[in-house]
Amino acid sequence: MFCFQCQETAKNTGCTKIGVCGKTPDVAGIQDAMIYLLKGLSVYAEIGRKKGIENDEVNRFTLYGLFMTITNANFNKSHFFEKLKEGMKLKESFKNELKNAGADLDEDHLHEAAKWHTLNEKDFEQKATEVGVLQMTSNEDLRSLRELLTYGVKGMAAYAEHALNLEHEDKNIYAFMHKALAATLDDSLSEDELTQMVLECGQKGVETMALLDKANTSTYGNPELTKVNIGVKNNPGILISGHDLRDMEDLLEQTKGTGVDVYTHSEMLPANYYPAFKKYDHFVGNYGNAWWKQKEEFESFNGPILFTTNCIVPPLKNATYADRIYTTGAAGLDGAIHIPNREEGGKKDFSKIIEHAKKCESPTQIEEGEIVGGFAHNQVLQLADKVVDAVKSGAIRKFFVMAGCDGRMKSRDYYTEFAENLPKDTVILTAGCAKYRYNKLPLGDIGGIPRVLDAGQCNDSYSLAVIALKLKEVFELNDINDLPIAYNIAWYEQKAVIVLLALLSLGVKNIHLGPTLPAFLSPNVAKVLVDNFGIAPMGTVDEDLKLFLS
Repeated sequence: MFCFQCQETAKNTGCTKIGVCGKTPDVAGIQDAMIYLLKGLSVYAEIGRKKGIENDEVNRFTLYGLFMTITNANFNKSHFFEKLKEGMKLKESFKNELKNAGADLDEDHLHEAAKWHTLNEKDFEQKATEVGVLQMTSNEDLRSLRELLTYGVKGMAAYAEHALNLEHEDKNIYAFMHKALAATLDDSLSEDELTQMVLECGQKGVETMALLDKANTSTYGNPELTKVNIGVKNNPGILISGHDLRDMEDLLEQTKGTGVDVYTHSEMLPANYYPAFKKYDHFVGNYGNAWWKQKEEFESFNGPILFTTNCIVPPLKNATYADRIYTTGAAGLDGAIHIPNREEGGKKDFSKIIEHAKKCESPTQIEEGEIVGGFAHNQVLQLADKVVDAVKSGAIRKFFVMAGCDGRMKSRDYYTEFAENLPKDTVILTAGCAKYRYNKLPLGDIGGIPRVLDAGQCNDSYSLAVIALKLKEVFELNDINDLPIAYNIAWYEQKAVIVLLALLSLGVKNIHLGPTLPAFLSPNVAKVLVDNFGIAPMGTVDEDLKLFLS
């Protein structure tokens, strides 16, 4: 295997024996085969669009297939085999549709990925050894740009999948995904052309995040300032992790009156901020911290855990909670019970996990108190006058965007120390699980404005862009980089990649990215980002504070 798509990749070079995430070589290989299939399908989708043919099934399969391959999303080999077989049948039927419409499918001019067709598991495994990252090109810079584009599209797919689950979609987003995936097979494209497509990916990323924001807020209301309980109640509970709010809604509806409480975990914490979910008395708060601490915290929760998306850490063989894990959607894990997707217009059936929860003890309390969040763009803009006055008076000297992901590496203690050492006249803007490094610190407030403004999930990073653009307008600035905002961002997986590209597309410069720069950036590609956008690695806390505050 070879995989370097996440921040924790071995030696910041690549995982070659087993993934740091827990991904085995056979699963890594079958994920490579899935991406290869999607690239071939995208070649057909590009041909179809030139003939005015839009295939909804192809569009949605592309989203789902990409989402499955995101870090920590799906470790179930058999799940991948089934989806690969489904994708092969879909590709063949789509090919016939194109032929019947008179499309030119001259195989001499098609990439081998478009012609690949097998339903045999052995052939899938063989193909996986031929189409991995290192096999597709020997040119390091082309490989770097192709992978950067692929990972950006994976992040887009995650956000678009959540929007689709709430019946919001944009065919222009599908069109770009297929264009981008097909481009990674095109040996005629230069490095400059691929670089431009990477930047276009960032623009489409902004559109995708705006679509998801609209889907979430039009369905569940605008997040609002909320105090979230982090203690426990006496009833048995279900712990819901991941990011999918439609799953959250279905679970809350089906647990009403059952005597089972619902707790959020990690990136599902921001569900507590939505008005529509506050009507459920049995929705009682958040349990635990960021995703990587789940091995300890799931033991003490005592009840079943539902993974709606990525952020799974495969449990150790002796883990007492292993038989309490459920997955749904694009998430998957060997040994876990998988809850099927909802029928169109229907709800998922969570009866199995609810009955399981009824037989479990209530959660063991691991902490107590409250944390405050809900500062998405609508809530912050309601405070705009107060914020602007604080900036003009000097009460707020600077904002620090510390969004992104958390992870296991000891070096991530940097973000806690950085937050602790920020001057008391600064405010942190955050989204994503990176906030768990500092959202429980007693950082206080500035004239009633909390010093940590949590916009929500990594999915909600769009809010931070909206806030920055609004402040630029209020202060009548020509350049977003003239705002008193510094960017010190932690990354882990591919949704963070599309957030980074989205910020670059908005013109944001001088972003510090850590704990390490991505291993998939070749020295030349990294230099382009440094020279054109001022991307920089994190230094020491003292060095970076001095630089940011100068």
